[in-house]
Amino acid sequence: MIKTVETENEGLKRAFMLTIPAEDIDARVDQEIKRIAPQVRMPGFRPGKVPPNLIRKMHGEALQQDALNNAVQASVQQLLQEQKLRPAMQPQVALEENYKPGDDAQVTVRLEALPDVPTPNIDDIKLERLTVEVDEGAIDEQLQRLASSNKTFTEAKKGHAATNGDAVVMDFAGSVGGDAFDGGTGTDMQVELGAGQLIAGFEDQLIGTKVGDKREVKVTFPDDYPVENLKGKAANFDVTIKAVKTAGETKLDDEFAKTLGLKDLDQLKGILRDQQEQELNGLTRTHMKRRLLDELAARHSFEVPVSMVDAEFENIMHQLRHEASHEPDPKAALAELESESDEYRKIAERRVRLGLLLSDIGAANGVEVSQREMNQLIGQAAAQYQGKDRDRFIQYVQQEPMAAAQLRAPLYEDKVVDFLFSKADVTDRTATRAELEADLEAEEGHVHGPGCGHDVPEAKASKGKKAAKPKAETAAKPEKPAKGAVEEDKAAKPKPAKPVKDAAAAKPAETAEAKKPTAKKAPAKKAK
Repeated sequence: MIKTVETENEGLKRAFMLTIPAEDIDARVDQEIKRIAPQVRMPGFRPGKVPPNLIRKMHGEALQQDALNNAVQASVQQLLQEQKLRPAMQPQVALEENYKPGDDAQVTVRLEALPDVPTPNIDDIKLERLTVEVDEGAIDEQLQRLASSNKTFTEAKKGHAATNGDAVVMDFAGSVGGDAFDGGTGTDMQVELGAGQLIAGFEDQLIGTKVGDKREVKVTFPDDYPVENLKGKAANFDVTIKAVKTAGETKLDDEFAKTLGLKDLDQLKGILRDQQEQELNGLTRTHMKRRLLDELAARHSFEVPVSMVDAEFENIMHQLRHEASHEPDPKAALAELESESDEYRKIAERRVRLGLLLSDIGAANGVEVSQREMNQLIGQAAAQYQGKDRDRFIQYVQQEPMAAAQLRAPLYEDKVVDFLFSKADVTDRTATRAELEADLEAEEGHVHGPGCGHDVPEAKASKGKKAAKPKAETAAKPEKPAKGAVEEDKAAKPKPAKPVKDAAAAKPAETAEAKKPTAKKAPAKKAK
């Protein structure tokens, strides 16, 4: 019989010492020997007739290790069930260092339990929904951009000198310090001058060229160029102009629509109108969702697991450190980021609290992700893989609850939010897109922390562009999210390059399984 002693009980933290009798481990070894005996082969014995003592002698160490691991895992699961504990993160399981086969196994188990979330207060929520009409002028602008990106070029008259808007067809050979480099040579490459397809300064030096001209183009690769050995290097390109072409006028008519595979111009306009409507609906939903989560955050305050906050905080900082490293002055951006770490910890705490709250609201009100919906999610995620990799990914998600939970989280959150929208008293107000985007943009510098009064000033921007701050409005996921997990909203935003700081964090599985312990392109092109 396993002996259990509680060694810590402070807040949400729990620790236990488990003593697993040696006879329990030996019994598991015996069971495993019986299981594998029919398959064991040994010279001098018929198949399945090898004596157990010889099997133990041959495979004893491996059998002992497996039995120990299985005994520890089963003991941890039994502990969680008996103590009615729901771990916030994977429990930390450690076997005593001086354990020897034949001894009782002493195992330390440390964890943070999920809190008992107070009954959610979701009555009498009032929300404002900003609605924006489709802008026909914006559709016309989209049509013009489509026409511009689908130009048809024809050979220019003899002697025509290339200018901005023209296309040149060229051969080129590049070198750095007199040495050629991989990808630095190309033939029959067509480039529209002024379109910014190539690194800065390249296209400008081709203006005025004619068919047959040879020109040396001198450029410097940018410091953030994706090819490591070319970053910041000066390069020379020997260019030969083989053709100069001028752009023909693109008429926005039915024929143009047909070149895009559509029936007529009206169908094209309809598609663009639908796209704009979906984008505006996304902005409206994001705005209303933030207001909803602000309201929930204001109504609820309870202790959250430090481990989940730590994991979410690290997720946030990892993302922002990566972005800061690509700033014009990475050192200054990183220093500023670290100086604001307290703000981001508040965001992490809010995310975790909202994640737990949304998970409980969903569970209490029958919100579920159906198996059919889950299959669709798996199929969509698997589409990025091919062949055997795709099959392995599907199998992985089906066998790993944590992976499935990560996939399920965004849809689960959306369904809980939709449920809350359906209960709220929603008032519609017509607004312009500029007003809606300005309201969303205003949220980017705001930290929704505990006791938030919407009065935390935005941190001063560093020189150059500041690293984007994370959202505080949807649920972020800890290292290993699970049942009820919620994650960052991917709805349309006014400035995709600068995400806002609103999110709620993932709730792990009802009972997380304890880990098995062990006993001891051409370089001239602009970077995308």
